[in-house]
Amino acid sequence: MVILAPNIPKLLSLQNQHSSSIMNTQSSSESQIITIDVLKANHLLRNNNYRYLDVRTEEEFKKGHVDFDDVLNIPNMFNTPDGRVKNPNFMEQVLLVCTKDDHIIVGCQSGVRSVDATVDLLGAGFKHVYNMGGGYLAWVQNGLPVTGDTKIGSLSPTSPLPVVNPSIQK
Repeated sequence: MVILAPNIPKLLSLQNQHSSSIMNTQSSSESQIITIDVLKANHLLRNNNYRYLDVRTEEEFKKGHVDFDDVLNIPNMFNTPDGRVKNPNFMEQVLLVCTKDDHIIVGCQSGVRSVDATVDLLGAGFKHVYNMGGGYLAWVQNGLPVTGDTKIGSLSPTSPLPVVNPSIQK
């Protein structure tokens, strides 16, 4: 559940209910980011109607990713010879496969890029977005299921459409 800044009492109530699973809440100029640990993320993915959005590069995703039926790989950043650059089509690509009412857990390699992607999603009006603290590295360290088989095709900085397995597209 995403809680906007005016709903601070609701946020405190949520933190009290789930204090063991919410790692921290960070303020942004647009909204509140709720970061959950990988154990809570795994529980939500397996027992609720959540989607997992992996914002790492395609290369990172191919090396291994969260093993979940509804995993999406839409990079928020691309590696270039000059360093990482933001995917200019990130939001457009997400909106092609997700609605603003979808429940989404955003993850990356270590939990840094997913914060940026979560800020972008919340700023665009997505209502139910969690950042997964620690990212894929924490997922692996906790012995949670992973796979190296890709379920999502490649996206380039100029690609307007993500290639999505039709069985998981909403």
